[in-house]
Amino acid sequence: MTTASKKGLIIVHTGPGKGKTTAALGLAFRAVGSGLRVLMVQFLKGTWHYGELDAAQVFGDKFVIRPMGKGFLKLGGEPDPEHKRAAEEAWDFAREKIFSREYDMIVLDEINYAVSYGLLPVSSVVEALRQKPDDLHVILTGRNAHPDIVALADLVTEMREIKHPYQKGIEAQRGIEY
Repeated sequence: MTTASKKGLIIVHTGPGKGKTTAALGLAFRAVGSGLRVLMVQFLKGTWHYGELDAAQVFGDKFVIRPMGKGFLKLGGEPDPEHKRAAEEAWDFAREKIFSREYDMIVLDEINYAVSYGLLPVSSVVEALRQKPDDLHVILTGRNAHPDIVALADLVTEMREIKHPYQKGIEAQRGIEY
């Protein structure tokens, strides 16, 4: 096996099943363990306290998580202006960091939702991904990944729900869902 030069991958975790953010966190954890600097920008999360926020603090500036959203969205109709503004601010921040060379991996957590709900234009995301530094890994999570993002990605995984504790009336569990 020959050693290839480092290629920054575009990775998408999408689909209706659970585990998209969790899979991205696993890659981030692995990256930090390999000496890479990681940033996670959370596009919808912002009002709840998630366990990953505390865990990332252990790594100091090697793993930074920035919740920038307004929380869960109500679907239907025009996008809420506050959610749209928050998503745009998160995207401006993320895009700036993509080109800053401060990080080796950037996770755009739930950006697929932001695009599919009309909070962000897919064209802006695709353009930034096409122009990103060659050695930067970018992970995009959330349901309903846009076909243009899927086409551009190097790796796409679709999470599919088979069974979920909610179906039995079991509430979200700390350490599992948040």
